[in-house]
Amino acid sequence: MLIEGLRTAGIKGASLLDIGGGVGAIHHTLLDSDACIAFHVDASAEYIKAARDEAIRRRHANRVLFLHGDFVQWAPCIPDADIVTLDRVICCYPDMEALAGHAADKARRLVGAVFPPDVWWMHLFVRAINAVMRIRRSAFRTYVHSPAAIDAVLRRHGLARIIHKRTLAWEIAIYGREMA
Repeated sequence: MLIEGLRTAGIKGASLLDIGGGVGAIHHTLLDSDACIAFHVDASAEYIKAARDEAIRRRHANRVLFLHGDFVQWAPCIPDADIVTLDRVICCYPDMEALAGHAADKARRLVGAVFPPDVWWMHLFVRAINAVMRIRRSAFRTYVHSPAAIDAVLRRHGLARIIHKRTLAWEIAIYGREMA
């Protein structure tokens, strides 16, 4: 739904910043369509390796730049992009305001975000995931950030919601830059 929403909003010739890009599903698909270049940031070296391998396989490795690390820490050094995506990454970051704010500041046109809804069953699910992470002695935690708070941060940074959809497990929102 995120990819289709971005296509509807317009990706032709666009640059993309894929935050928490994982294996690169978003930018691979958009580069196969009409997007021009992508910048992939992820905290997992394994995901970056998989995304790089897939970029080579799809013959667009020369159009993707990869950065390993925390986007919020790297944000001042990362160039702006037409489209910024946060696909199921807001729920993996403790400081939603910093993440969403820096992402919004990098977007020239659009921000696409996928995050869990703020409902009781999602809180229960996240508590269970975090309990397993504690048992495994992993520092990784998941979060349910308020969709209204996410919306407020993006709006404070000059974006307006243009598409919103919800499934049982995810909210999909696309924001556009408000032009002066």
